[in-house]
Amino acid sequence: MGLHHNQDIRWMGGVRKYMPITWITALLGSLALIGTPLFSGFYSKDSIIEAVHASHLYGAGFAYYAVLGGVFVTAFYSFRMYFLVFHGKERYHQDPDAQADHGGHDSHDAHHAHDTHGDPHPVSAEPAKPHESSWVVTVPLVLLAIPSVVIGFMTIGPMLFGDLLKDAITVDAARHPAMQEIAKLFNGPAAMALHGLQTAPFWLAVAGVALAWYMYLVNPALPEAIKRAAMPLYTLLDNKYYLDWFNENVLARGARALGTGLWKGGDQKLIDGALVNGSWRAVAYVSGLVRRLQSGYIYHYAFGMIIGVFVLMTYFVWLA
Repeated sequence: MGLHHNQDIRWMGGVRKYMPITWITALLGSLALIGTPLFSGFYSKDSIIEAVHASHLYGAGFAYYAVLGGVFVTAFYSFRMYFLVFHGKERYHQDPDAQADHGGHDSHDAHHAHDTHGDPHPVSAEPAKPHESSWVVTVPLVLLAIPSVVIGFMTIGPMLFGDLLKDAITVDAARHPAMQEIAKLFNGPAAMALHGLQTAPFWLAVAGVALAWYMYLVNPALPEAIKRAAMPLYTLLDNKYYLDWFNENVLARGARALGTGLWKGGDQKLIDGALVNGSWRAVAYVSGLVRRLQSGYIYHYAFGMIIGVFVLMTYFVWLA
């Protein structure tokens, strides 16, 4: 709404000064998402990572390094979005679709625009700038941003290590002792946040943010250079491993072909053609034959009786 229905972050940039409420709520949400200490996302994400690290289940070691890698990736793509949208150069006027739409509106507006003396007054071709969204958007953003900052600090103790959910969730300590192990290390939300500043997830998140800052604000040519150097990999990832293509061209087309075959072969030919239409055609054919035998003439019936008697006599004589 604030960007005139543009949803492509490549054509944003510098939006912070036009949409301050959206900017600060997006920043707070991004900090919570990457697990910044004291934010709500930190308490949930850090607890999951610690539980995986303390787990003795098969594959837990691989899972631990996988979630650590996820911390870096999450921080990178979250702040890639943040930097591209709210900082850097303004790129909304470079959107080819917006230019095409704006050009059409400008020509219409310029045709009807007049100054105070009644003379035509040309409308500027400058595209519309971003603006803050209305209260129906900003109020929910603020209401969501507040718990993103404080709700983890307020609920981590009673919800995860206390008795708040004891009647709803039961953990088998014999099979899953990880929660009991990390509960021994919990000394309150403030101490957990201070300890989080010394752990690998925090510094991986910092590294992800720093890399996003460098690649998309300091040296924006680097992503394009990486794209050119790794074009096959980029194409594979950009096409989402071609799973959408496989779904559309193999699964969807196969399902449509199967449905068409069942429709034309099963429904039209077998059910409608052979069973429904075939049954009445068979009845009509048999009734036509019977109708020919039942002509209503006495000499036809007499002739039939004579032929029948002749056949029976011939049969019994042949048996004798």
